[in-house]
Amino acid sequence: MRTFILFLLLSGGLCAQTLKKEAETLLFPLQAEHVHGSSLVELPGGDLLAAWFQGSGERASDDVRIMGARFQNGRWSAPFLLADTPGLPDCNPVLFLNHKKELFLVWIAVQANRWEHSVLRVRTTTDYQGNGAPRWTWQDNIFLKPDERFATDVAAGLKALPPTGHGWAEYSPPYDRSITEAARDAGKRSFGWMTRIKPLLSAEGRIILPLYSDGFNLSLMAISEDDGHTWKPGSPLVGRGPIQPALVRKKDGTLAAYLRDSGDAPNRVQYSESADQGQTWTPALKTDIPNAASVEALVLQNGLWVLINNDTDQGRARLSLRVSDNEGKTWKWKHFLENRETGSYSYPAVIQGADGRIHITYSFHPENTQKTIKYVQLKPEDLTR
Repeated sequence: MRTFILFLLLSGGLCAQTLKKEAETLLFPLQAEHVHGSSLVELPGGDLLAAWFQGSGERASDDVRIMGARFQNGRWSAPFLLADTPGLPDCNPVLFLNHKKELFLVWIAVQANRWEHSVLRVRTTTDYQGNGAPRWTWQDNIFLKPDERFATDVAAGLKALPPTGHGWAEYSPPYDRSITEAARDAGKRSFGWMTRIKPLLSAEGRIILPLYSDGFNLSLMAISEDDGHTWKPGSPLVGRGPIQPALVRKKDGTLAAYLRDSGDAPNRVQYSESADQGQTWTPALKTDIPNAASVEALVLQNGLWVLINNDTDQGRARLSLRVSDNEGKTWKWKHFLENRETGSYSYPAVIQGADGRIHITYSFHPENTQKTIKYVQLKPEDLTR
């Protein structure tokens, strides 16, 4: 097992640098409704399209819907509706273009107001140019059916992890046994898979969409071989709390996943690898990078790797951007997108435009009652200064 790789991902004694931002703005004024979980895509022609979920809460609030805005001619449009399932919360939107430049919006509708009952939904269109919201031409649900191998893979992955000695009360089963038993339930493993991070597209035509489950507290990839029109589940990415994977590809074709840590303390960015284009994954282990919420990653056109996360043990008042010039073995540069005493700044989305500029959005919550989505634009050359 190649777990030794995980311990090479050192921060390298980083000192945070002052980050030059080419642009920095709020998508819309601070307001009282909860806004969170943004996604970002560049459309042909240069427009940016952002999405997020918005409402009076999250899974418990049936008024939550998917909203969006378009960046055009140097400014963000007024927000518009992208999707709303009547009577259910809609959360965690992901925007992307397939190989044929068809626009996809994938998100979750939360049944019974519980994350583990979420259903994947998808809308597509090629009618997205112009002003305002795209005009969706197709919509469906995405149903996945992990088979009995899911249970076998979960059990094997948990056994391969280093022992923690963790257990619950005498009358309650240990964590590993509970997850292994739940994995044998065909109903539980078929529902509750949730989006969060953009997919990875391969030159061969495969789309690898990262998913995670709060019920199982682990991750899985939905894989499409026909440009996003049908999907099959990969094998589970197992660990103790590896969720919301952000995917990057190494020069040798190996895929790397950086994951939010939803396991035991101390919370650290978790890491896993795939040698078969996202079908199977090594058991996820912690790196030394502190982590308090969702992470994002990107390979830039110049070969540098970018990792964005809340690198704190508590709270989300600090959001940092790390840069590596050796495919994540070390992170030589570190910058702050946010570094404040209070507030919550989290759930980043990052892409690189055709002109090389880096575009980032994230939840900007300086107070509980004041929330929006923030946009930052960077130049690659400023990341290594």
